Amino acid sequence: MSELTTAQLDALVSLLDDPDYEVKSHVRDKIISLGAEIIPFLEEKWEASFNPEVQKEIEELVHDLQFSLVKSRLEEWRDTEDRDLLTGLWIINTYQYPDLDFAKLNAEMHQIYFEMWTSFKNDLQPYDQIRIINNVLFNTLRFSANTKNFHSPGNSMLSTVLDTKRGNPISLCAIYLLVAKKLGLPIYGVNLPNLFVLTYKSADITFYINAFNKGLIFSRQDIFNYLEHLKIEPMDYFFEPCAHLDIVLRALRNLGNAFEKLGEANKVEEIREMIAILENQ
Repeated sequence: MSELTTAQLDALVSLLDDPDYEVKSHVRDKIISLGAEIIPFLEEKWEASFNPEVQKEIEELVHDLQFSLVKSRLEEWRDTEDRDLLTGLWIINTYQYPDLDFAKLNAEMHQIYFEMWTSFKNDLQPYDQIRIINNVLFNTLRFSANTKNFHSPGNSMLSTVLDTKRGNPISLCAIYLLVAKKLGLPIYGVNLPNLFVLTYKSADITFYINAFNKGLIFSRQDIFNYLEHLKIEPMDYFFEPCAHLDIVLRALRNLGNAFEKLGEANKVEEIREMIAILENQ
């Protein structure tokens, strides 16, 4: 686990309530330097401790170590060639649920794909294919818009959305997109102001899909009308597919907004750090 013995680690943890700030600060720095591998040991010490001050210090240390792990995973993801969307969303998820296993999330997504695949027919026209996806996702599996708690942080946590079947535009579009890709469909995310949607874009046909409204199909002209209503100048990227990086960034910004509405200033600052990592390319 580290170059320190168990006795030395015990001694370090016992100094976490030292009244000398410099001693405590040095101890914290030393524990942080040991990395995420030290977390199970710290959790054991928290359970064994009867000192609220030490428990509080351990909680803060574990959070800092877990957050460092999230940031390092984000950096690695940013630097990968394909920037796998499910992996990016899993990393965001581990900010709130550090123990979430990627394999569990992947298995749940595969189950949705399997439900879809059993109803799907490759020889159908694009609009009919989308109707099948919509029927399975929104009628059979009963996914829907979380209009009641639109600003809940849980809407940006894929594991929560899969559990509750309620999500915001970006999370519902992400599930839709991940499944559609496995079915081999040319479906991509589109970054609109105040709304995230999808586009079916092939050499022969282009149309748009609003997963937040049960997969409603709409046209390019509808986007023009939407932008006009918002008094926003049309930009090319409002009509074109966006990258996985853009999707993950938008999910993070939604999460930051959710924490801001809850008054969680520390979490808002941490989300900003995560956004900065992805913007620093």
